[in-house]
Amino acid sequence: MSEPDREQEAKEARRTLAALSRDRSGVFDSALQAGADHLTARDAQGEDAIEIWGRRIGRALGLLCLILLAVNLVTGWFF
Repeated sequence: MSEPDREQEAKEARRTLAALSRDRSGVFDSALQAGADHLTARDAQGEDAIEIWGRRIGRALGLLCLILLAVNLVTGWFF
């Protein structure tokens, strides 16, 4: 096998591996990543640290309230 054939084969193998890794990622992988980025305030770029921490705290408290209300809906123990 000549050198250009090996290079072509290696490029094809890399393309195939890249396509497989893209296809393997599920729907929930990207949704979970987007949710994690939202909760950690990674979507707030270029702002000061106090504002980013305020967003993180507010979003964490919102998530806590959502969980509390969901538990209350199922069990009815709190409200």
